[in-house]
Amino acid sequence: MPSGMKNWTYQDLIVAPSLLAADFGRVAEETSRAINSGGDWMHLDIMDGNFVDNISFGPAMVETVHATNDVFLDVHLMIQRPDHYLPRFVAAGADMITVHVEPEATHDVGATLAAIRAAGVKAGLALNPATEFESVVPFLDQIDMLLCMTVVPGFGGQSFMGDMMAKVERAAAIRAEKGLSYHIEVDGGVDPDTAPICRAAGANVLVAGSSTFKAADMKAAVSAIRGE
Repeated sequence: MPSGMKNWTYQDLIVAPSLLAADFGRVAEETSRAINSGGDWMHLDIMDGNFVDNISFGPAMVETVHATNDVFLDVHLMIQRPDHYLPRFVAAGADMITVHVEPEATHDVGATLAAIRAAGVKAGLALNPATEFESVVPFLDQIDMLLCMTVVPGFGGQSFMGDMMAKVERAAAIRAEKGLSYHIEVDGGVDPDTAPICRAAGANVLVAGSSTFKAADMKAAVSAIRGE
């Protein structure tokens, strides 16, 4: 079954190479390389220069990846107005759209999550390292994925923040306690050394940028992150 059509569950271990670390001059080829190396999803970081101090790319890049490869597109909106731009990313081909809970993302979180799901797209919710876990608790029954950032968002290549695993463990415990089914994703500093820590804490979606695209052997790197 094509990756973009598979019915992924939180019991699947998913490696999501991050396009931010790829060669932007060869986006289609880089995406194909990630898929052929064993990547399950493609993680696309959208940054607007307001919510985070960096600018990456927008809906046109998502559409390019969607048009050139059959892969599940995990789109992470690190932007100030995710509700405003949401329809453009739906139209571009996103399969999962993740928005932030922090007040700097000026939107009604519950309404945005409902709008994502109403559009037929999976809904994710993200929290930054400095954000208390309690801020996402009211929404855990409304999401398909919780993203726990393990670096300060905005730039790639940062060091993994192991103390964020307490949030992952809490998310996994609540999921079991309430009979929920959301994925738990970690993003930031994930490599063959830190991936086992994430998996042990309960994360099943591992976003990996530099450790995959910059590796001498991407297939071997993906396999090592998966623990094979």
